[in-house]
Amino acid sequence: MIAKLPVAWREALEELSRRKLRTLLTLLGLIFGIGAIVAMQAVGEGSRREALRLVQGLGLNNLIVEAKSRDEDSLREERARTLGLTLADAAAALSVVPGAEQYAGSKAIRTYSVGSDAGQSDAQANGVSPAFFELSSLNLAEGRALSNDDEDRLAAVAVLGHQVAHDLFPNGNAIGAYIKLNHVWLQVVGVLADRDLAKDQFEGVQLGSESNRVFVPLATALARFRYQPMEDQLDRLLLKVDDPSRLGSAAAVLSELLGQRHAGVDDFSLVVPQQLYRQHQQTQRIFRIVMGAIAAVSLLVGGIGIMNIMLANVLERRREIGLLRALGARRRDIIAQFLRETTVICGLGALLGLLFGGLLAYLIAALAGWQVGWAPIPILGATFVCALVGLLFGVYPARQAAQLDPITALRAE
Repeated sequence: MIAKLPVAWREALEELSRRKLRTLLTLLGLIFGIGAIVAMQAVGEGSRREALRLVQGLGLNNLIVEAKSRDEDSLREERARTLGLTLADAAAALSVVPGAEQYAGSKAIRTYSVGSDAGQSDAQANGVSPAFFELSSLNLAEGRALSNDDEDRLAAVAVLGHQVAHDLFPNGNAIGAYIKLNHVWLQVVGVLADRDLAKDQFEGVQLGSESNRVFVPLATALARFRYQPMEDQLDRLLLKVDDPSRLGSAAAVLSELLGQRHAGVDDFSLVVPQQLYRQHQQTQRIFRIVMGAIAAVSLLVGGIGIMNIMLANVLERRREIGLLRALGARRRDIIAQFLRETTVICGLGALLGLLFGGLLAYLIAALAGWQVGWAPIPILGATFVCALVGLLFGVYPARQAAQLDPITALRAE
């Protein structure tokens, strides 16, 4: 491979190979600098994509209202003033909140046992409105979702998460089969696709662990399962807004509306997933700034190392430079020779830095449980800039070599 290179570049490689240790030490600054930038980009991009996946589970256009858990004494006192989070709240929000398109309610079912003729599961269950799957970005692998007709008929049907379906029906064929949830038999009408999220919460908000959950019509859950006295009718309310730019004002109206309907009782919390995503991105931005500062210092050290080795080369090769000038080499030829050597160092540093950065990114991901995502253009652009910085540090030594007086250089020891 080296033999196929042009003579000038082959000579540059041979010159650097004569000083292997010095060249290696010079490369380390570039390798660490470029590696830090590559790892930062990869981990940052992976985190951004994972955060987007997680927040899509909440719905970027959604407003989420969650009922707060309280002790029995507090609950009894509050029930004299408010019924808690209800479907009536959802209907009022849909008619009052600007841009509200649709809503979905969710109510957890106290689950004691889930089984079928083929297996058992430790899954939990929820009663949900028909729009819940759309607003939560849940897709079906087979069968159908719950419908308004299921709600109206109090149908004894269920949609299973991916893991539940596997546990209850190891051989497949879940659609049309029956499961027993506590004391109620339900017919399976759908199975969710596996979303395989890396985390079960985002910025403190539960995502639901849908793969290990059974979903039944909300009206069926409220009518056929037992709940404690004075419980909220809904645990969670999702409200979709048509325009993301209106989420701020919609959130303010919804908070005011529920505050009035609940007589000022602080029994709910309002979550805006879009704001959570922005908050997460702000944290990531700080992380990138810190990592960028570390990478910049590493690159500065690498650039100084390149300047150092090239200045040392100039001093050691003064006789060679003088001889080349005496034989007719022009100043620009001397500059080009030393810049070629600098370019070789920068090129090797960039390639090794890319490799080191990739390994570092996967190591960080493995130790911290983060995700890795590759965005080629930013990474290659950053690598090019880093290599260019190293090359610029080689210009001064090259000019110093070109400005040596030939006679003085030939007399040098």
